[in-house]
Parts: sequence; structure tokens; C-alpha cells
Amino acid sequence: MPQNLLDFDLQGLTAWFTELGEKPFRAKQVFHWIHQSGVADFAQMTDIAKSLREKLQQQAVVQTPAINYAHTSSDGTRKWLFDVGVANGIETVFIPEDDRGTLCVSSQVGCALECTFCSTGRQGFNRNLSVAEIIGQVWVANHSLRGEVNRTSGESAERPVTNVVMMGMGEPLANLDNVVTALGIMLDDHAYGLSRRRVTVSTSGLVPAMDRLAERCPVALAVSLHAPNDALRDQIVPINKKYPLRELMAACQRYLVHAPRDFITFEYVMLAGVNDQPEHARQLIELTREVPCKFNLIPFNPFPDSGYEKPRTDTMRVFREILQDAGYVVTTRKTRGDDIDAACGQLAGKVADKSGRVMKRMNREAA
Repeated sequence: MPQNLLDFDLQGLTAWFTELGEKPFRAKQVFHWIHQSGVADFAQMTDIAKSLREKLQQQAVVQTPAINYAHTSSDGTRKWLFDVGVANGIETVFIPEDDRGTLCVSSQVGCALECTFCSTGRQGFNRNLSVAEIIGQVWVANHSLRGEVNRTSGESAERPVTNVVMMGMGEPLANLDNVVTALGIMLDDHAYGLSRRRVTVSTSGLVPAMDRLAERCPVALAVSLHAPNDALRDQIVPINKKYPLRELMAACQRYLVHAPRDFITFEYVMLAGVNDQPEHARQLIELTREVPCKFNLIPFNPFPDSGYEKPRTDTMRVFREILQDAGYVVTTRKTRGDDIDAACGQLAGKVADKSGRVMKRMNREAA
């Protein structure tokens, strides 16, 4: 079976080329062609010797996940559904803005953490994505969008993806090894050349994996917090029962020793009547007092049978002002792509659940 070269970072590709009896600089050339130039056909790699191109055509491929469909929102947001196996699909979202293009990348088929407000979590869990399936999302986005004209600036971009957020389907730190390798490719100057400040990994709070990420590939970190106390977080973010808030806050402090930014971003999906009251904001202030951070407030984006509602605008305003008056930087995430179900928390894809979680939840709800 041909080797998919998207599975390799530069070090891995160099080792594979050495096994083929090729010189290391050839690996760097091919790596550049694949990721910087977006070329998947070895015959088009014109500065590579013909004998090597023929060898690669026999023994290797550059294969991204197949695209089932691509939708474009009225606000310019783009969403792809990628085929990653029988009855399995992952979703990837590109959000264009005046000064950057942000790609929201998936790391798993489904998610095993079962956060109650997340559409992905309700689909169950099938498997981790490979390095090729993760970095392939970046490759496809750049390849598909290259040369498109920015609606505001009127300019076209050779490499449209300027920022990556690992906030798509799945918990990135539950697929740590493959995610770290993919991050290395994103950061490599011979590939996408993104800075660590422009790559963000989001986690629901897998404390040991946060420490390992800090050691191996410290990028910007966003923590999906969503509740200011253990009792409430246990309900809506079940992983909190294993790694409660006291442990999570300590892990955030440890991460900042290595982080490219001097703060943690706390993501906070606001659920009407659940976690959006003034007392919740005041509890957040007490919880995070020792952690340099900023807050990103996210109004809940409804999906069928979620059981939650979007908070009122004035409720969000009061909540935000309490945090701001305490000296915090607070942003409110704009809802983008909700007309194509591409907004935060709406990614569902297609998941052939192997975990049994969907059936267990249905049985609980029926009881």
C-alpha cells in the first residue's frame, strides 16, 4: 500500500527518504512542494529528478480526505464535510476576516467527552484522526481558497489560512500524538510557517495531556470552561468529574510557563438560565483570580433537541460588564456560518458511534 506523505512531518519524511536511499535534502524539497505549493502530483514537482518522481509515484501518495460537500454561508464562512471512512465524516470550517483567515480543524470522528451543549458530542465517538486527516484539512482549505478575492480588501491570498484553531470535532488532547505531529507541520517554515501565537488548541480540560502539550509543542491554549463551579461543570462538561476545576486551574498556570501568549483563553458558552447569571460571573472572577486569562463568551448556537436556549442580549451584556469591571479582557464571539450549521458547537459531521454513548443516552432519556 502506498505511503501517504501527509502522515509525515519533515523529520519523519526525511527518515522515510533515507530508507529509500535518497538524500535528506530531497525530503525537504518534496515537503515544500506538498505543503507550501499545494502540489499532490509528483510529476509536477519539476526540480525533483525524474527517477525519484517515478519512484514516488510507485511507492507514495499525497492523499487528503475526500470532500463530500462544501457549503458557503451568506457571511463568507466555508464548511467542508470530509469523508473519513464508511458512515464517517468530519467537518472543517474556514472563517474569513479582513486581517486573517481562520480554519477550525477537527481532530476526531465524533467526541467521547459528551459535553451536553455540543452537537458533536451527541453523535458519539468512532476514532482518532490520523496526521494525514488532520493536516489534510489545512491542505484542502489552502488549495481550495488560493487566489480567491477577499470581499473587503479586494485582494487575493496565495495562502489563505493564516490562523488555525483546533476547535472542530473532537477533543484534540485525546489524540495528542497525531495532533502534535500535525501542529509541527503547521509551524514548520518549510510547510505552512504559522507562528505558535496563530495556532490554538482547545481542550475541555485533560490535565495530564495539557502538561504533555506544554512540553512537546506549546501553542496558544484555549480551555473550554463553561461553568464557574464544580457542581455545574460536572453536569455540562463531564470530564470535570475526573479533572475538577482546582486541578484545571493549576494546569493552566503550569502551561503559561511554556505558552507563546501570557494568558489562557477561557471559552464560555452561555446557556440561558444555566450559567449566564451575575453570580456565575462573580464566581468566575474568584475561580480565575490566579490565572492570567481572557474570556471569550459564546452565545449558545441552537441545534435540534439540544435542550438549551440562547441567552438574551442584555443578560450577556451584564455578564460581560461584571468581568470587564473586574479588569478582564472579554470578547463576545460573533456567530458565523449558522445558516450552514457551521457555528461554534454545531459541527456534527457523520459518526458511526463505536462507543455506545448514543444508545446509553437514548436509554437514559427514555427512562
